[in-house]
Amino acid sequence: MIHSRLIGSGHCLPERVVLNAELSARLDTTDEWIRTRTGICQRHIAAPGQSSSDLALVASREALAAAGVAAAELDLIIVATSTPDFIFPSTACLLQEKLGGRGGAAFDIQAVCSGFVYAMATADAYIRGGLARTALVVGAEVFSHILDWEDRSTAVLFGDGAGAVVLRADNAPGIEATALHADGSHSGILSVPGSVCGGKVVGSPFLQMDGQAVFKFAVRVLDEVAREVLAKVNASVDDVDWLVPHQANLRIIEATAKRLGLPAERAIVSVDRHANTSAASIPLAFDEAVRDGRIRSGNRVLFEGVGGGFTWGAVLFRF
Repeated sequence: MIHSRLIGSGHCLPERVVLNAELSARLDTTDEWIRTRTGICQRHIAAPGQSSSDLALVASREALAAAGVAAAELDLIIVATSTPDFIFPSTACLLQEKLGGRGGAAFDIQAVCSGFVYAMATADAYIRGGLARTALVVGAEVFSHILDWEDRSTAVLFGDGAGAVVLRADNAPGIEATALHADGSHSGILSVPGSVCGGKVVGSPFLQMDGQAVFKFAVRVLDEVAREVLAKVNASVDDVDWLVPHQANLRIIEATAKRLGLPAERAIVSVDRHANTSAASIPLAFDEAVRDGRIRSGNRVLFEGVGGGFTWGAVLFRF
């Protein structure tokens, strides 16, 4: 039986670091207010002209090096992003060209903060189905491009970055279970309700969010989807070594872990340093934990994310 194994990871953060103090100097907020309500202390912001594909390239090169895989070996590239370089071509195609590859399938997935989980599940299906052998899965975002920097309710929450993993077909189990869901009836509580028509922006090009509604929805579905993937392999929360959740807000992470009955020290947290990097948040947090030695070979890891759409999902795997 063919399985998908995660064999390498990498990440990229823009050089510019924006502390809460910088935002509080021009917004009606304070460092204490931001930390208390979100757990965020700082975020990385892309340089002018720095795109999602630029960040994805650095993260992908790190992941390929860690996996010992050449770009020419890739037969599938999936980029999860809500902030693509262009309307088209896809950021995945741009990334493929920058990596020096060609010929394999390349496409984007847009599921906002659940995007990386959606991309992982899709790549796993390709590999299990024999349609691909080696896949690069990337989450890359420049949310700074779609923020209203005068809106304290959203400007303080997000950052830019990218994370990537390499999956390869293997006889040994790797990804054990996945689950993906969506409910478009909740689209209004988190959105960027704008589009381009006739060369003009129609609607709003900025992110809009009902924070309280998002919090309640996120905690509920993250608990449900985690239990769903564990049930698929007759496992319990006690069998999970590490939870790597979407890094939206420290309160959401803590509330989700508590509902699952998972000790807080087994949840990887990077939101304090990265803020919410949307589709990039899970692979960013994962790669840091791998590189600092917390997540090790043989560990059972649970990825889970929730984002605008509304979309949510989870991936359970052996590292």
